[in-house]
Amino acid sequence: MDRSAAQGPVVTSRLTRRQRRRISRGVQYAVFVAVVVVIAVLADWDRLQNQFAQADLAERLFPDIITIALRNTVVYTLSGFAFGLVLGLVIALMRLSSVAPYRWAASVYIEIFRGLPALLIFIFVGVAVPLAFPGTEIPGGTYGKVALGLGLVAAAYMAETIRAGIQAVPRGQMEAARSLGFSHARAMVSVILPQAYRIIIPPLTNELVLLFKDSSLVLFLGVTLDERELTKFGRDLASQTANSTPILVAGLCYLLVTIPLSFVVRRLEARTARAK
Repeated sequence: MDRSAAQGPVVTSRLTRRQRRRISRGVQYAVFVAVVVVIAVLADWDRLQNQFAQADLAERLFPDIITIALRNTVVYTLSGFAFGLVLGLVIALMRLSSVAPYRWAASVYIEIFRGLPALLIFIFVGVAVPLAFPGTEIPGGTYGKVALGLGLVAAAYMAETIRAGIQAVPRGQMEAARSLGFSHARAMVSVILPQAYRIIIPPLTNELVLLFKDSSLVLFLGVTLDERELTKFGRDLASQTANSTPILVAGLCYLLVTIPLSFVVRRLEARTARAK
C-alpha cells in the first residue's frame, strides 16, 4: 500500500489573488502610517512654527499680497497664456502646412523653446532683446516682457497640443466642408479648429496651471514694488523680517488658484473621456 495514500490527501494552502491584494494594500497602509508617525515624532514643530507660521506676521501681508502680488501673478499668467495661445496656433498650422520651409521653421522653434529652461528665455527677453534692438521698448513694459517670455515658452508646448487636436478631428470633416464649397482656410477656422479646441481644452488648462507657477521667474526681469508677483513679494518680506512666514503664505496663495484649476482639468478630462 502506498505510504502517501495511507497518510491521506495533502492540503495546500494558497492565497487567492484578492487575498494577496488585500495583504499588499494593508502593508502599504502600514508603511505610510509608520512614515507619518516617524516624521511627526522627529520633527521640531516649535522651530517650524516660529519660522513659518507667525500669525501676526502673516496678518501684516494682507491686503497687499492679494491686491498686488496675487493680482500681478494672475495678470502675468493670463497675458502669457493669451500670447502663447495665438503664437502656438500659428506654429501648429505651420507644422501642418504643405510648404516645407514653414514646417522646418515650426519644428526648429518647437525643439529650441521646449529644450531651453524657461529661466534662460526670461533672461533672453530681459537682456538680449534690448541689446539686439537698441532704443526699442517692448510694449507694456514689465507686463509686456512677461507676456513675451511666458508666451514664447508656452507656445512651443501649445503648438504640439493644438496640432494633435487638429489631427484628432476626423478627416471627413474637412472633406465634408470642402464639398459644401468652403475654402481650406474657412473650413479650418469654422469647422476644424472649433472641434480641435474642444478636444484640447484639458491639456490647455493644465498648461495654464504650469504658466501660473512659471510666472515666479518674473523676478529675474527686475520689477518695481508694484509689479511684484507672489514669489518676489514673499522673498522680499522674508528678507526684511528674517522669517519664512511670507513665503509660506505666498505658497498658499498659489494653491488657492492651482488646486481649483487642477480640479477643473480633471473634470474636463472626465467629460472628454465620457464623450469618447
